[in-house]
Amino acid sequence: MTSLTRRSALRTLSALPAAGIVAALPRIARAAEFSYKYGNNLPLTHPLNIRAQEAADRIAKETKGRVEIKIFPNNQLGGDTDMLAQVRSGGIEFFTPSALVIATLVPVAAINAVGFAFSDYSQVWAAMDGKLGAHVRGAIAKSRLYAFEKMWDNGFRQTTSSKAAVANAKDMDGLKIRVPVSPLSISMFKGLGAAPASLQFSEVYSALQTKIVDAQENPLPIIQVAKLFEVQKFCSLTNHIWDGYWFIANGRAWDALPDDLKTIVARAINDAGMQQRDDIRKLNESVVGDLQAKGLTINRPAADSFRAKLRESGFYGEWKGRFGPEAWALLEGAVGKLA
Repeated sequence: MTSLTRRSALRTLSALPAAGIVAALPRIARAAEFSYKYGNNLPLTHPLNIRAQEAADRIAKETKGRVEIKIFPNNQLGGDTDMLAQVRSGGIEFFTPSALVIATLVPVAAINAVGFAFSDYSQVWAAMDGKLGAHVRGAIAKSRLYAFEKMWDNGFRQTTSSKAAVANAKDMDGLKIRVPVSPLSISMFKGLGAAPASLQFSEVYSALQTKIVDAQENPLPIIQVAKLFEVQKFCSLTNHIWDGYWFIANGRAWDALPDDLKTIVARAINDAGMQQRDDIRKLNESVVGDLQAKGLTINRPAADSFRAKLRESGFYGEWKGRFGPEAWALLEGAVGKLA
């Protein structure tokens, strides 16, 4: 800036009232009062991340910039168990573990993943938006975490394989299948006669590619966005487990928010969760055809032989004892008698 320009600028400022001087000065971006990290294991293209970004934008707007949520997708901050440890310690403030992942810390959180418990979404949401979900949120709170009211949808889990289609329970015999790091999943597939191996999701594609395992199980949108059709040949719509994401916060970070900001953040995240549920419903309607076009052979086995095998193997009786009578009664209140 030349001396003449500087003198002109000073003359302009000196002629302005105080309020005008403030308006004329360069605007400096104000740092957020609460800047939080949110980690998850899904690609940016998944509806969870699309809706989470919308929620973050809404929160920034409605709090007038006081709360900023930065999203770290696709395992950027580590695998599921890493991020669960980080959200507990405060290394990150938000995380969306599936029920199977958080159950490694809060065992009753896995109750929605009891094999072949839910027949459809009407049963799922009646249970998880109702008494069963409230029971699980209370257990999560005891681990210094805050769980938002509305679960996000991960969908019914389906079985893919590079060897053969799964048409009934007998086809599970000896099948080397990747499952989440979850005692319940391991127990269920052992009860069906399979050979389950626990691997973090970030390892699934390479494990299938190198034949460490022959099969895996996940909801259809994850099979699609993770491109598992590149390393699998068959997709059996077993609907064996419904799984969802708990949107959780570090307890200390959540408690640090003033009540008015908590209201804004919770409303935005719960609303986004409801929209994400609808996204997954629509996606499930279209993804079967897309996976077929990409080379996967699709079949639809009936649930009867799988349920019978699980009863015969003692799976339901064992997990009724492990979850306890209160939680099991809440589950059966939504889905009917299992054991």
